[in-house]
Order: sequence, then C-alpha cells, then structure tokens
Amino acid sequence: MNRCSWVNLDNKLYVNYHDNVWGCECHDDILLFKYLILEMFQAGLAWETIINKEKYFCDAFDNFDYNVIVNYDDNKINELMNNKDIIRNRLKILSTINNAKVFINIINEWGSFDKYIWHYTKGRQIHYKRFHTTSKLSDKLSSDLKKFGMKFIGSTIIYSYLEAIGVLNNHEDTCFKGGVHV
Repeated sequence: MNRCSWVNLDNKLYVNYHDNVWGCECHDDILLFKYLILEMFQAGLAWETIINKEKYFCDAFDNFDYNVIVNYDDNKINELMNNKDIIRNRLKILSTINNAKVFINIINEWGSFDKYIWHYTKGRQIHYKRFHTTSKLSDKLSSDLKKFGMKFIGSTIIYSYLEAIGVLNNHEDTCFKGGVHV
C-alpha cells in the first residue's frame, strides 16, 4: 500500500495518524481543539515527535476537554511544566489555557467550533496540487483567530491544523488516500 512519502513506515503511531487522521474530515469539537493544541505544541519540532507523545498530552491535558483546561490554575501549570513526557514550554501551556477560553467563546457565538471552521470552505474539503506551508485560507483563519484572542496560531500552524482536521486533504497522488485536486 502506497502512503505519502513523509510517513515513517517504521513508526506505527505515525502510520496510523497518516491513515486515519491526517486529511480525514473531523467535525468533533473536542478533537478539533485537540489538534489545534497539538499543532501549536509542534511548532519548531517534528510532527512525529508530537505523535509519539500524543497519549501523554491527552493524559496531561485532561483529554483536551477545553471546559476543564479553561480552569487550569498555577498548580496545574506547574504540574505541566514538570511533566517530562510532554513539551514543557510555558508560553505554549499558557496559550493552551487562553485558547480554550477563546474556543469556548467561538462555540458560544457559532454553536460549535465545527460550524465556525468549516464555514471557511462552505463545508467542502480542499486538495492542493502542490506542497504548501501556508495559503490564503490559513492566512485568513490565523488572522481571524488572532482577532478572537487566540495565541500561538500563525499561518503555518493553521495550515498544518487544516490538514490534520481534513479541511485540507493533501495526500500525495501516489498515496492510497490521494484525493481530487482543485
């Protein structure tokens, strides 16, 4: 079975992510929040590093329940900063708490984050012909999320996020998951 060339076939977690998450449409608000935060933590690191630590992130961040994360206090922040199994970056941890608040605000305004995120493409998935790290869509979404008050969500992070949640399906043509180009 052919997969995208970037997949480390020796890493079962990475293969599973490629086959069952990346480029697959996601409409669950908890998962949408989870991948937003994981993409944020990935900044400056290899995605495979995050995939290898995903279980630990889920445990440390209460399965990415934004309703819990929004109430994190100094004790919880210190606990996270001392957790050797996750990426211990204070700015990213504080941004996670902030972004949980903003995420909830968007849900309150739109009914769900899913409705908000997918309205940018009118519910359609996009597949690009060439590799990108940003796009007009990721530029716009990043700018809009910053206006809402989110932090640590530049256009490159948002582009990767859109791939993770399937708004963008950028599987290579030779990959068994390859899609129709637009």
